[in-house]
Amino acid sequence: MTDLRLHVVLVEPEIPQNTGSIARTCAALGVPLHLVKPLGFSLDDRYLKRAGLDYWHLVDIVHHKSLAEFLDSTQGADLRFITKKAARSYDSIDFSGEIYLVFGKETAGLPEEILKNNQDRCYRIPMRSEARSLNLASAVSIVAYEACRQNGFDRLKLDGSEEFS
Repeated sequence: MTDLRLHVVLVEPEIPQNTGSIARTCAALGVPLHLVKPLGFSLDDRYLKRAGLDYWHLVDIVHHKSLAEFLDSTQGADLRFITKKAARSYDSIDFSGEIYLVFGKETAGLPEEILKNNQDRCYRIPMRSEARSLNLASAVSIVAYEACRQNGFDRLKLDGSEEFS
């Protein structure tokens, strides 16, 4: 068993379908989802609920009033900021211990000040230079599953063979 304690953090998410899909990924991995307000939608949004399907009871959702409040509450924690503006790839992260993967909102990403003050903790997902960005739900899945892969998919079901019985 590993000591990975992963958290997914969405700073001011705007699209309910993305957040719902991310919640479903968090449910599948058993990791908490932190939502940093303001949100671009209501938590009662039908698109949010539909994208998360019937997995909501499996997700530990933590709400934060603002980015400043989140940063205050996690002082000293291992925060990793995922941004297209970073020089290093996400696969260079040592995913051990307690790690918070912090993602920005769909239209603007993370605030420039946060990125400038934390350049040593910023990582990117490699892609073609002609592509502007990835879908937020896809980006979260890529990095979160890499963290689990590096830790041998600990506590996750690896074998689906009984599905064919």
